[in-house]
Amino acid sequence: MIGPDDVRAAARVLDGVAHRTPVIRSRTLGDGIVLKPENLQRGGAFKFRGAYNKISSLPHGARVVAFSSGNHAQAVALASSLLGAQATILMPEDAPESKLAATRGYGADVVLYDRYTGDRETIAARMAEELSAEIVPPYDDPLIAAGQGTAALELLEDAGVVDTLVVPVGGGGLIAGCAAIAKELGVRRVVGVEPEAGNDWQQSFAAGEIVAIDVPRTIADGLQTHAPGVVTWEVASRLVDEIVTVTDEQMVEAMRFAFERLKLVIEPSGAVGLAAVREGIVEGASIGIVISGGNVAADRFADLIGS
Repeated sequence: MIGPDDVRAAARVLDGVAHRTPVIRSRTLGDGIVLKPENLQRGGAFKFRGAYNKISSLPHGARVVAFSSGNHAQAVALASSLLGAQATILMPEDAPESKLAATRGYGADVVLYDRYTGDRETIAARMAEELSAEIVPPYDDPLIAAGQGTAALELLEDAGVVDTLVVPVGGGGLIAGCAAIAKELGVRRVVGVEPEAGNDWQQSFAAGEIVAIDVPRTIADGLQTHAPGVVTWEVASRLVDEIVTVTDEQMVEAMRFAFERLKLVIEPSGAVGLAAVREGIVEGASIGIVISGGNVAADRFADLIGS
């Protein structure tokens, strides 16, 4: 459902709009390791790529509804403001205040719900019907996933083809899009990384079918999905080679390393790939790591890396 041509088409849509984030290397990590810091992307995360690609396909002035813990919310709000759409975002009550404020700051209306008792997809569907709006899902959509895959396309164009591509995995939009283009360009191995407390993808790979879990309790709020998406599973189950997990503590150590050695501020969800490589969970002759985002409040960041 998502192929390399879809990712290339998304790259044309995003050209001149999304930041072409740089490729970063660290001698401490090793000469064969390159990082794609999407914390430097518009909206602070890779999510802008997919949101803009999706919303640009809608008529000018369209109403859109999205649900998100924060990064997709900000991306939809920003993309909507750029494209003339009207956005209403469903966000969990415990979403980081910084992400709530940023989403509102981009001009979106925010509706709150309890992520542990409410079904966000059901609530969003009802809102969309009431508002005559188009749902812009966080990951389970071909245009969203194709847009996210442009991060890997840029990484491989700028750094050359790596042996192993390491990608955070929540709902699967990023890894599906990245795997679609990476495998065509010659990447041998694509590895997804998720929180140990929320290993729905690892369980799904072991079972050979989508497995749902309870909403995980982890500091990686951007990866608190409970099951792979249908669209993203169709792609990733064919093209992704392995799913590994990291602990909250390993994420924090990766955040500290990125801050002290790379001068990058990244959020827990964005740190999982770096954590997996630093801990030796993922190895390879050459490795590309997607750092998915950096939307973390200053006080929260200080609390985590100071602990």
